Order: sequence, then structure tokens, then C-alpha cells
Amino acid sequence: MDTYKVGTTANSTSTMHKLASTPITKECFEMDDYDGSLKVYDREPYNIDDYIDDIWESIICYCETLRQRYLETKDKRYWKELIRILPAGWLQTRTWTGDYAVLRNIIKWRQGHKLTEWHQFIDWCRTLPYADSLLFYENEKI
Repeated sequence: MDTYKVGTTANSTSTMHKLASTPITKECFEMDDYDGSLKVYDREPYNIDDYIDDIWESIICYCETLRQRYLETKDKRYWKELIRILPAGWLQTRTWTGDYAVLRNIIKWRQGHKLTEWHQFIDWCRTLPYADSLLFYENEKI
């Protein structure tokens, strides 16, 4: 969203200030099109399968343990390591303000994007008042 800065304002919650405030669970991460049964690889010669679910379970356990250690000790080294290994899918609240011209530009440039979040955003744009006449007009393939 930061690519579209003309006529917009934005603010968000700070990882630095909010990360230690609640337990870290799978719900803290973007999981809209998550498939925990996805096989990552087979380990030979033992034929032990690793799945995305197993990896996420480990990551969340490590993150939550670091968070707890930080809260118990106030040792910033635990917090710093938590920041380092925190996955990019960490959810944060973000407030964004723009106008229909900016939305139209976003729709134009993100309509075929591989991230499902952009498709969800465009679907949401279709629900806005006057979307047909201001965002999705002229029979364009949007």
C-alpha cells in the first residue's frame, strides 16, 4: 500500500510496542490461504516428512518462548531475537486513507497480482458506494 502515496495518509501499530503485549499464536499471522498439509520435503534415508503445519508449530513455539523470556527478565536480547525471527506474515493494525483516484490506480496495477490479499482488497473495493461508476467503469478488464 505504501507504493500508492499520492493523496494518502497511513499509520499502523508498532511491532516494537505491541509484540510482547499478547501471546503469539497462529491467529497472529496472515493465514487466509494457508495449507498446513503442504509437504516441504522428505528426509532420506529415514523418510520422515516435514509439513508446513510442523514448521509453523515450531516457529510459533520459539517466538512465544522468546516473548515470555523477555517479559520475565526484561532482557532486551530476547526481544531482539524475537524481532529477528518473526515471520513476515505477522498481522498488525494499519489505518489507511485515500481517495477513489488512488483506489482506481491500485486496482489497475494489482488486479493480476499473485498475492490473494490484493484480490480480496479489489473485491472489497467493489462494495464501495459508486464503485461501478468511479472505479470499475469503461468496460475495462479490472
